[in-house]
Amino acid sequence: MNTIYFGGGTPSILTENELAEIFEVLNDSYDYEGAEITFEANPDDLSLEKLKIIKSFGINRLSIGTQSFDEKILKYFNRSHNSNQAVESIKMAQNQGLDNISLDLIYGIPNQSLDDFKIDIGKALDLDTKHISAYCLTIEPKTVFGKWHEENKLTPVDEGLAAEQFELLIETLGASGFQHYEISNFAKEGFESQHNSNYWFGDSYLGIGPGAHSFNGNQRHYNISNNIKYIQSIKKQTIPATIENLNPQQKFNEFLLTRIRTSRGVDLIEMSNKLGMSLLTESKNKIDLYLKQELILIDRNVLRLSNKGKLFADKITEDLMI
Repeated sequence: MNTIYFGGGTPSILTENELAEIFEVLNDSYDYEGAEITFEANPDDLSLEKLKIIKSFGINRLSIGTQSFDEKILKYFNRSHNSNQAVESIKMAQNQGLDNISLDLIYGIPNQSLDDFKIDIGKALDLDTKHISAYCLTIEPKTVFGKWHEENKLTPVDEGLAAEQFELLIETLGASGFQHYEISNFAKEGFESQHNSNYWFGDSYLGIGPGAHSFNGNQRHYNISNNIKYIQSIKKQTIPATIENLNPQQKFNEFLLTRIRTSRGVDLIEMSNKLGMSLLTESKNKIDLYLKQELILIDRNVLRLSNKGKLFADKITEDLMI
């Protein structure tokens, strides 16, 4: 096992005793010496005591949900932390020797100007973190923002402004030594998320807990998301999961979907050898069009998105699927 990831919620609420129980099982079941062990946390959960506990268990990477350093944006998101807490949590972690830190930023937020986002990026860089994940705000049905949108209380950001913010992000982080190794992720050399990279390149993984997903190369397992039903099933020593057997088309599309988002791109020979299907054959017309528009590049049998193409990553991926 080369990575362990505590996430999918707020694992920072776990007590020292609860973490001890989890690591006792891990120690009995797996060899994870030298593994990247990531722990997701909200800034207001990271007290000095909590950081010492985290480090004592060998956790060596933090993913901190800062989202923004702008007070008005944090209030807009109804976040429980403020900007000072976000900054101090990162500095405290660094002082404890936890230097492998990823922080989250969100852009495409209503009433967030290009200059506002530029300030956010600058504050993130001032903290000298090694990894930044940046996501464009999406408005999904059955969420608070979705409801506000239906009630005309929220107007989505103009796509042009969101694109400018994304381009500013790429340019600024690139100039500061960050590698844009996945559409939403930037890292200093050697600090790419090993765990997420496993997802993007098709490695097997085991998800434990309500709502967790697992993958073995041919099947996906989806754990039931209801906490009570999950616990009841575990007590009965059953696995509360739905199993999906992937057909060749699904494998082809997933190979494309995950790899095209990365700087390594889609290895067309590997794809053909592994899946018995060629992207150049299955989606030839669309590929020719996107090559002409300079939205994708093909070099040494590897297909990648151009910088311009990254703005249309979802649309391009969807079009190339079969």
